[in-house]
Amino acid sequence: MSDTGEEWQVARRRKGAARRSNTFKPCSTAAACCQEQLDVGKTVKRIRETESELRCEEFWKDWKEQLLVAGSASLSKPPENKKDTEVSIDQVEKGRDDRTSQHLECVCYGLGSFSSCVSARFQLAMLLLLLDAGQIPLKDCSVYDPAFSSGERDVLRELGLTVLTENEEGKRSATKPTLFYLMHCGKALYNNLLWKNWSTQRLPLMIIFGNSFNGMRDRAIEREFKRDYRYISQAADMCEERALPCPSRLIDVFSDTAVITFPSSSLNKLPQSAWTEPHEPQYQHCPDLEIIQREARS
Repeated sequence: MSDTGEEWQVARRRKGAARRSNTFKPCSTAAACCQEQLDVGKTVKRIRETESELRCEEFWKDWKEQLLVAGSASLSKPPENKKDTEVSIDQVEKGRDDRTSQHLECVCYGLGSFSSCVSARFQLAMLLLLLDAGQIPLKDCSVYDPAFSSGERDVLRELGLTVLTENEEGKRSATKPTLFYLMHCGKALYNNLLWKNWSTQRLPLMIIFGNSFNGMRDRAIEREFKRDYRYISQAADMCEERALPCPSRLIDVFSDTAVITFPSSSLNKLPQSAWTEPHEPQYQHCPDLEIIQREARS
């Protein structure tokens, strides 16, 4: 594995250390040297077995229900910037039909090396369950992690997912209702994602399955958190968070996970000035940044 991949894994282990249980051993980078020669068929089979295991878990029903509720609310939003008086009956009916046939897109960052890490394999299996429950076509789910080996990328393509080739650093615009699946990712990645979608039009399009914003804030020094992660800090005051259940044996896999949405009515909690010309995060005060930044092009 490259140095970049190793750094990513170290970051994942470090930020998850406080939550680690004895159920799963931490992700190992030692096994990474064998990932390039993965048996794709056997790896896919293991993932499917894990998927079946999770499907039988009681807590999965709650995750599924929360996705369906959030997805339905996001997809049922009427078109933006159109007055009723300007829309004909035919246009209204067409819009309703279009929204009925719509589905969420999905973006997954930071999954980790699922061929050598049990926790990452469970997280991938959960992603596949959510895609199935939300009727999201596999090809409409884009995944990226600098830790992926070429063999793991082959596995993901075999599963039908779209593997991104560029490190977006989380800076992905939501142009339609989108599920962002970010299991135990670094704060900078969440902050970048929020910055890229920092408007009253785009935030309501986002559904995040990831770590609680309030939890991040509670564990940080307030002054530093507001300075370094201003978008998470502001979002925590206006988003809706619904904690997701997690059995004790999977505490290292799904702990502190919530469904995070941004109802349009809640965005009014911020003054208009908060939406004007949002500045791109720089993180000059964060020497221990939990994200792998893409290399600057010469």
